[in-house]
Amino acid sequence: MGQTITATSRPGASPAVRLFDLNRSLTGMEIERYSTVEEAEAQGMRPPDVLAARLISEGALSVTIYSNCVTVEAPADGWPQFEPRVLYLIEHLFEYYGDAAGWSYEARGLEAPPPVDLGV
Repeated sequence: MGQTITATSRPGASPAVRLFDLNRSLTGMEIERYSTVEEAEAQGMRPPDVLAARLISEGALSVTIYSNCVTVEAPADGWPQFEPRVLYLIEHLFEYYGDAAGWSYEARGLEAPPPVDLGV
């Protein structure tokens, strides 16, 4: 089992945006942007790709990752319910990372937690 990530949240310039500061880097010096699950999956199985796919599948509209900062855009009125879920997905990203290590919910014999209803 991988080590958890410590993350803190702060509001962005728009009510639809939250910035999550992590205690470790997920990317190098390149900005990674995602707006669909397919786009994230097409990039591969790197940590930023996996996290973006998870966040978008849960209701995020877009995800930008640069080093240790994850910027998430989602419907502004859904943030009170969505923010704890985003924190959970970030904090537990490295648990069982990689298909061969049993990383996925399915590989661990677990059912994925239900997505948060953002009313979209």
